[in-house]
Amino acid sequence: MPLNATLASVTQRIAERSRPYRTAYLERLEAARRKGAQRGALACTNLAHGFAAFPANDKLKLKEDKAPSLAIVSAYNDMLSAHQPFERFPQIIKDAAREAGAVAQFAGGSPAMCDGVTQGQAGMELSLFSRDAIAMATAIALSHNMFDAALYLGVCDKIVPGLLIGALHFGHLPAVFVPAGPMTSGMSNSDKVKIRQLYTAGKIGRAELLEAESKSYHGAGTCTFYGTANSNQMLMEAMGLHLPGAAFITPNTPLRDALTAAAAKQAAKITDLGTQYTPVGRMIDEKSIVNAIVALHATGGSTNHTLHLVAIAKAAGIVIDWDDFDRLSAVVPLITKIYPNGTADVNHFHAAGGTGFVLRELIDAGLMHDDVTTILGQGLRQHCKEPMLAAEGENGRPGIVTWHDAPAQSGDEGVLGTVAKPFAVDGGLKLLQGNLGRAVIKISAVKPEHRVVEAPAVVFHSQEAFMAAFKAGQLDRDFVAVITFQGPRANGMPELHALTPALGILQDKGRHVALVTDGRMSGASGKVPAAIHVTPEVLGGGPLGRVRDGDIIRLDAEAGTLEAKVDATEWAARSQDSSDLSGNQHGMGRELFSLFRNAVGTAEEGGATFGLPPIFEKEKVTV
Repeated sequence: MPLNATLASVTQRIAERSRPYRTAYLERLEAARRKGAQRGALACTNLAHGFAAFPANDKLKLKEDKAPSLAIVSAYNDMLSAHQPFERFPQIIKDAAREAGAVAQFAGGSPAMCDGVTQGQAGMELSLFSRDAIAMATAIALSHNMFDAALYLGVCDKIVPGLLIGALHFGHLPAVFVPAGPMTSGMSNSDKVKIRQLYTAGKIGRAELLEAESKSYHGAGTCTFYGTANSNQMLMEAMGLHLPGAAFITPNTPLRDALTAAAAKQAAKITDLGTQYTPVGRMIDEKSIVNAIVALHATGGSTNHTLHLVAIAKAAGIVIDWDDFDRLSAVVPLITKIYPNGTADVNHFHAAGGTGFVLRELIDAGLMHDDVTTILGQGLRQHCKEPMLAAEGENGRPGIVTWHDAPAQSGDEGVLGTVAKPFAVDGGLKLLQGNLGRAVIKISAVKPEHRVVEAPAVVFHSQEAFMAAFKAGQLDRDFVAVITFQGPRANGMPELHALTPALGILQDKGRHVALVTDGRMSGASGKVPAAIHVTPEVLGGGPLGRVRDGDIIRLDAEAGTLEAKVDATEWAARSQDSSDLSGNQHGMGRELFSLFRNAVGTAEEGGATFGLPPIFEKEKVTV
């Protein structure tokens, strides 16, 4: 199948817009490259510090400057279920590296916070900025210049984007991403939603809610719904940064361990000491970024990636915007139904055919670039595979993994469709524009009859104020909730999922409701239409700050419009709303992130505290 014309056009647009920045980025990579062992550039004192505590045999390899040195950068902590499995990975990686004639060192750790724990709490205001903190932590880990490649251990929301941004700033080094896998399936997603709505309606108590949540989130591994964490994993597969099919193998299983060992051996193969040198900064190019956007659309992935992919691309000298997402969404069909746009979880998706099936469908339909470089070499089609355990390991060591073609047919057509028979003809992620600014909306889980809402605005400055009005019975009517001062400059752009059950209850009662905000809703965005990431944000002078209670707001996800139906003269004469944000500046460490709030760019620019590297500033980018 020839390459889809829109895919080709969008890729060309990105390449032309990015050319001066991408060229400068690649020049920096070449300047940082050192043929042979990177540590060979260090003075003897530097090098002695770098391996002082290492075992004698490994120390000898590092002295000789002949064996690859692999960095392990891990987001391990044992509070978060998704990252707890990483506790065992460094030893597996070190042992596998030795078998491959290499040496692996734990270079450094990065923070990893969970949006599920901080949801609706003050700590959530650090969430988006934690991505950039993770990128900086990654840079610190690699700054010793001891390493020839790196393995990155991360799964969740901001963690994988932060690790990848950091990796791209050391783009002369090869990078292999190592997932931990999802927890086994617990309570069904449909039952979980019902319990949450019953609690929000006051029909059950906290004890019943906690019992249900504990049955949903019950063990080691990633949450099994298709939110940002699992979208991250799909995108790593689409960009060829994982070993094929590695994303959704459950933790603490023989196959998971075998994949971790194989990842270490692959990292050792692609350093500059051998013949398969694959620096991540060259590997992730315009085509790779487009493939990631396509995978996001085809699987109904997280809206958070309209921020994260922009920031990731910038780190590689590539400039994308929401028009690129919108144009691709129009031609990429939705071929999965995973919660929240279905009832199945990622374990069901994997069993039905998984990532290899999706990639093959898209490549065969001309909707993905096959001619890209991955950690396996040339061609994404190499990743249209699924891993299997060929042999059990002996004496507690990992076994041997092999790969087979992904299934020819979907194992469950209710979960995994095809391009010929999709669940929707488009990707369900749309750009909205109008006199309220630019926003994105995810409609893959929104029924057609709810995709256009025209109703009076009710303005709130916080999700707490909204919930107070809901609990007081003041919102049992048609309305558009306008939640302002939720952008990155105002309070760090927290997710607003506390609103979802309440809005869902009102919609189920037949009310026409929608949400418009300069905040986030992320990958668990559900059945209520939500125009999110409104840009510019209110604190940056965005027109959403002119909305007043009673203004008629029209959100039209079909036509792609978002507007306040207010007389143009009156609209132009209105002043910006104001809010006391002093309560968002301190507590839970928020005072430490004042520099981030003051430096952050817009949502469409990735919500990043660093934009294009300084070398690119000679020619500003207008997004």
